[in-house]
Amino acid sequence: MKPVREFKLIELLDEDLPGAVVTTPLEGRGVSSETQRTDETIKPDEQPYRFSLAGGQLKFSTLTESTGGLTIPASGLEGDWIIKLPAQNFPHVPENEWAMLHWAGEIGIPVPEIRLVSLDQVGGLPDLGILSGNTALAVKRFDRLNGMRIHIEDFAQVYNVFPDDKYGKVSYANMANMVWTLTGEKGLVDFVRRLVFTVLIGNGDMHLKNWSFVYPDGCNPELSPAYDLVSTIPYLPDDRLALNLSGEKKFKEIKIEHFKRLGRKAGLPDFLVVSTMRETIEATSDKWQSNKRSYELPDEITKRIERHMLVLILTLKQRACKVR
Repeated sequence: MKPVREFKLIELLDEDLPGAVVTTPLEGRGVSSETQRTDETIKPDEQPYRFSLAGGQLKFSTLTESTGGLTIPASGLEGDWIIKLPAQNFPHVPENEWAMLHWAGEIGIPVPEIRLVSLDQVGGLPDLGILSGNTALAVKRFDRLNGMRIHIEDFAQVYNVFPDDKYGKVSYANMANMVWTLTGEKGLVDFVRRLVFTVLIGNGDMHLKNWSFVYPDGCNPELSPAYDLVSTIPYLPDDRLALNLSGEKKFKEIKIEHFKRLGRKAGLPDFLVVSTMRETIEATSDKWQSNKRSYELPDEITKRIERHMLVLILTLKQRACKVR
């Protein structure tokens, strides 16, 4: 989103803005004709080519029907689920994300309620042309609870960075220090666990907008449930980390020293960072072996994820042994 377009987008989203943000139009004013212009949309060539779910996967806020299905409201109503449609260029992205979120939950990372649904179960879908599949991912909104708005802010908002810069300007060490300062040991362990998991599954899309704070009591932040967890390396074999991890972005170059340097730069307890990293490696490997056959993924995607993970685990474990 460009700075000059932000108020137009807010105006269009109306009552269904994320978090606890509410907008009220001036009396007698509706959506302006300028806002309705379609030529103000962001063009794909304005962003570098990356596997970005914001650009590669359409999302809609949906309401739960009495029959258990989901429907996209015409306008003005808040949804309680996010429906994420199949991508046009990358196959099995909804199934991929479901598997990664389930896997993350199995190793102790908080995740929202999720389910895979047939597109036939989603009412109100516009004509979207040819998609790569017939299955969508439904994610329960964690910024809505029993009709209440729960405030959230992603890390691009935290650092006052516009989406154009979501892949730069801030490192994982910067984020770790912020999490440690605001949420203490519990938040730090959760952050390190998610970062290790990101490396192990080969997720190159964990940019600033895919990390958020949530404010359950309206005042005190904690890391939101994890979202947009996708293994991108099956689609982009040479993909890299979205942000710098101690000066490194290439997955296969990540070693325990990078996590130790992150800890030192962010002023974190070294033992807590390293012990969390080791525990996460073991849990990630164990839960993959237990669950991989139940994930609705093609064999080729499963094999690519596993090959990537095993290489990373071997590298991290060898280095961990050397620095004990």
